[in-house]
Amino acid sequence: MKLTLEGIRNKKEWEALKIGLPGYDIEALRNRTKEAPVWIHFGIGNIFRSFIGNIAEGLVRAGETDKGILCAEAYDFEVVDRIYDPHDDLALNIILNADGSRKMEVYGAFAEAVRAGSQYPEDWQRLKDIFAAPSLQMVSFTITEKGYALSGADGEYYPAVLKDMQDGPSAPANVIAIITAMLLERFKAGAYPLALVSMDNCSQNGKKLREAVLTVAGEWHSRGFVSEEFLGYLADEGRIAFPWTMIDKITPRPLESLEEELRQNGIEGMDILITEKKTYIAPYTNAEGPQYLVIEDSFPNGRPPLEKGGVYMADRETVSKSERMKVTACLNPIHTALCTYDCMLGYELFADGMSDPDLHALAERVGYKEGLPAVEDPGIFSPKAFLDEVMNDRFPNPYLGDTSQRIATDISQMTAIRFGETIRFYVSRDGSAAALKGIPVAIAGWLRYLLGVDDQGKPMEIAPEPMLEELQGMLSALSPDMSDTPLDKRVEIVHDAVGGILSNKVLFGSDLYEAGIGEKIERILAEELGGRGSVRRTLHKYIS
Repeated sequence: MKLTLEGIRNKKEWEALKIGLPGYDIEALRNRTKEAPVWIHFGIGNIFRSFIGNIAEGLVRAGETDKGILCAEAYDFEVVDRIYDPHDDLALNIILNADGSRKMEVYGAFAEAVRAGSQYPEDWQRLKDIFAAPSLQMVSFTITEKGYALSGADGEYYPAVLKDMQDGPSAPANVIAIITAMLLERFKAGAYPLALVSMDNCSQNGKKLREAVLTVAGEWHSRGFVSEEFLGYLADEGRIAFPWTMIDKITPRPLESLEEELRQNGIEGMDILITEKKTYIAPYTNAEGPQYLVIEDSFPNGRPPLEKGGVYMADRETVSKSERMKVTACLNPIHTALCTYDCMLGYELFADGMSDPDLHALAERVGYKEGLPAVEDPGIFSPKAFLDEVMNDRFPNPYLGDTSQRIATDISQMTAIRFGETIRFYVSRDGSAAALKGIPVAIAGWLRYLLGVDDQGKPMEIAPEPMLEELQGMLSALSPDMSDTPLDKRVEIVHDAVGGILSNKVLFGSDLYEAGIGEKIERILAEELGGRGSVRRTLHKYIS
């Protein structure tokens, strides 16, 4: 058995494994989609295939649309070369429920996969043709939060971004510059309207995407590459809209146990791929069942019937409240708070860490006691009910296989949102965030984690982190075992090391000393540098 168009013709083999197959004409669907594209998505990894693909597939199966979705990859071309192409753009999606049940389906709604890079001339021209099509209504993105960042913590453009700005729109490499170049093609073709929809897990994602695109276009205009009229086209949200969204679905890396099971069941080519760019991907995806997507209903060229696929269509205020609820209070801060402690305390799976009394207490503190008071009810679902589902069903799901190491990726790019928003709420309400306990423990734990040694003194792998070298350089005077140094002296050493980190308003959204918690974080971290077992002792002391 093979996951290819030819391989799924033998329906009985797949049905025997309780794997659902598309009941529509895949080839006809793809031809219609290519001829008059409606929706293209950038960032075609696991979350796209398990969630956005789920929506697209569901709309097709329900007869709500006769068009699929086009797929574009601007970062890791191996995903197209080694996952999409060999499997004829099919995907096997596996939902792992908390009760142990599963739902397995093959998705055929991915009409085409394009390498969004000028080094692939045919793909590059195809991308231009797609963006020039009057029928195109929607460009969506899951490129991770760092995909929208044009500059570092120092405010300077990243070298690759600067090069794209200097060289112009002919052959950009950065994803934002690529998108801006494609919008230029659409402008030239007739200045057709379009919605660009960030579905990444960050606050005010539509605003971030808009600002990034306008920044690149502005730099190109200042260098004479594009016209004033093009800038006006991009800035007019009646023609180019950037709807805000809130997205939520836990999608771990592909599970090795599923790879082996699928192989034993006779399905060939199910190997997990780790690309040169460290993308973990396979022909199958595994994810939880619950999923939430709230989108601001701002589509100047029309849109697919997304609400028929379970999407909440709302106004910007409702999206903002939903996003704030999830990203800054009820889910992501808990993930970030616990994942580094999980790694230091020896828990590989996040679900296992949730059974630890101290870590569970930290989750409750960050979520219920500190997060919930800082959010407004979006009206479409209850924050308390959402958090209850997270704490009682989703995070403890033992079948999901989500690792804390995965969750610990790129934390520096998330702290300003996941902790900073709540910190600013307490400062605004109380004049200081000094009442917080869970968030300071979480931040101290992250800094301790960056030392790369667990609570038993053993070397520990650190998840990918764009600021790792810079942060570790600042922390170089610290050691996991400073037990020979009196605590007060240790606090002084910690202050000298982390002062530049905790006062960094880019990292946290505010100066944590001005917010009233900088010194608290320093002391917690100093106590966690007391040698073997000190992380556990300190966590228990401050939380339990």
